[in-house]
Formats: sequence, structure tokens, C-alpha cells
Amino acid sequence: MVSKPRLVTAEELLDMPGDGYRYELVRGELQKMAPAGARHGRSAGKVSRSLMNHVATNNLGEVYIAEAGFLLASDPDHVRVPDAAFVRRERFEEVGDVDGFFPGPPDLAVEVISPSDRYTEVAEKVEDWLNAGTRMVIVVDPRRRVAAVHSPGREPITLTDQDTLEGGDVVPGWSMPVVEIFA
Repeated sequence: MVSKPRLVTAEELLDMPGDGYRYELVRGELQKMAPAGARHGRSAGKVSRSLMNHVATNNLGEVYIAEAGFLLASDPDHVRVPDAAFVRRERFEEVGDVDGFFPGPPDLAVEVISPSDRYTEVAEKVEDWLNAGTRMVIVVDPRRRVAAVHSPGREPITLTDQDTLEGGDVVPGWSMPVVEIFA
């Protein structure tokens, strides 16, 4: 007989002591993520910095970096942790600055593929973000030097280091040459 794993709540995840790993809560089950490598961190940092500068200058909302979790569903709880995220000002003001996980999806989620990530796992995360209401998901692949832009109901657009990443109506006015992510 196969026993079901004990489901964990978002509150229990938030209260877990640090052990050097990051965790997500996937439909109530803890999913351990290995620490990211240097190239991953550098790429995530460059996207985050560009996004933060633009969002702050234009008072568009709030940008979150890697350790911030978003509660996408409850019972069982589902918490995802992007490498960077943006929540527009109106939504942030409605929710406020919470100590726990942000209740709901970000408007933009950025995922940078780590050496330990499987492409199928990243695809599952993209689907989770979009199904929860995220309006744009950017997947950065440092190994292939591309960024894929996913939006609800549309085919993903793959950008090379010859292209420019744009925030469209999700992050108005934000753009970043893809080559800068990998420089």
C-alpha cells in the first residue's frame, strides 16, 4: 500500500527553519530546490535590477526577488517562488505589505533555469503561474542564451540575444536587451 505524503500548509512552510535550501509548496507537498549557481544568480539579478529601476522610477508597483513566495491556491496550499516578480501598484495597495506569502499571483513572474532544473519542471511552473492569473511569465535560459515570454492564450515567444524583452501592457515601458541578461 502506498501512503500519501502529509500535506503541508503555507503557514507551516513559512515557519520552517532555514536549512540552506529553498522550498516551494506544490499542491501541499514540499518541493526542495537546490541553491542556484552563480550564472543563474547573475542573470536573475540583472533582470531584477532592470525591472526594479523601471518600476520604481515610474511608480508602477512592487518588484520581489527570489525568496518571496506567492500563494496561488489553498486547500491544498500551493506556493511558488519565482526568481523575480512584479505586482502592479493597484494590486499591491489592495493587499498591503504582508509578512506571509503574497496572496495571489504576481502580474509578471521571471524564472531563470538553473543547472539542476528540468525543462519539464519549468514548464509546470509556467503553467501554474498562467493558470493562477499571472499575465506574463519570462523564462530565462542562460545555457541557451534565450528568454521565452509566455502569456495566457498565446504561443510563447522565444527571444535571442539579438532581441529586446518588453513588458508590454503588464509592465508598461519596461524593456531590456536580452544580451544584457547574459553579459
